Amino acid sequence: MILNSLNLPITGICSFGKYPICTDLNKLDADVGILGVPYDLGVGFLSGARLAPRRIREASTQYGRGDGGYYDFERDEQLLGAPFRVADCGDADVLHGDVEYSFAQIEEAVRKIVRAQAAPVVIGGDHSISIPVGRALAEMNQKISVVQFDAHLDWTDHVGPLQYGNGSPMRRLSEMDHIDKMAQIGLRGMGSSRKTDYEDAKAYGSVLISAREAHRIGVDAIVDKIPEAENYFLSIDIDGYDMSIAPGVASPYPGGLYFDQVSDIIRGIGKKGNIVGADLVEVAPQYDPTGSTVRLAALTIMNVLVEIAAARNK
Repeated sequence: MILNSLNLPITGICSFGKYPICTDLNKLDADVGILGVPYDLGVGFLSGARLAPRRIREASTQYGRGDGGYYDFERDEQLLGAPFRVADCGDADVLHGDVEYSFAQIEEAVRKIVRAQAAPVVIGGDHSISIPVGRALAEMNQKISVVQFDAHLDWTDHVGPLQYGNGSPMRRLSEMDHIDKMAQIGLRGMGSSRKTDYEDAKAYGSVLISAREAHRIGVDAIVDKIPEAENYFLSIDIDGYDMSIAPGVASPYPGGLYFDQVSDIIRGIGKKGNIVGADLVEVAPQYDPTGSTVRLAALTIMNVLVEIAAARNK
């Protein structure tokens, strides 16, 4: 006779972190709503990011601790325990080949999470999903500063008639009235953007920090360079990490950021202001048979949850 369920990582449905599932967003009652977006129509070369939400959820089950949360001996704190509540909201409805339908569904799902007074944490999917996610953030009725971790600037205006590819999200976000200041961290690589794109980003006022500069100046100086704001949204492209720890991406590039470095920057941002949501994009699991990239993604999201919890406890 089984008296109590141990709820081990290997058992049960693979919700993110083994958190409760709530797919009826009209009934969402949580501090954070996790939303999967299995969409990669914005990719022009190596596709596969549509497979990421399921694989990241699977990897995350090893770190699920339920209402008890987990003890961080470096902080000497119990993290992510009750009464902080996370719900896995399932996936936004997407339709292959139909950008308009998919973006509308993504935007509405995120808006419902915000209306429920939960912080949206979105698992992509390619980076173009930040466009409908960004639109939905208007539901907060507040100015929001965006901090992007990425090898690429993502300030392309268009490729032919396409304005909603994975190289354009930061430019599209900059055009939204509720999006305020920006910082872009980890930039590097030959040919990732045109000179005019960098000029436009600088003219907007975005703070651009290359990966090389990030390694040179250290975490505290990076955090100091991020614009002061009350609210921050994090847009984390997994290729912001070095390809040695994140090979499962569509555009891998050496010379990138590392896990402790990014974790400490996220913590620093949480001390500057409120982290009100995040997306994590561009994981393409089929290019990494070791599974290290999806694990890195899951742990990065867990660190974001810690800082959202801290913001809600201020």
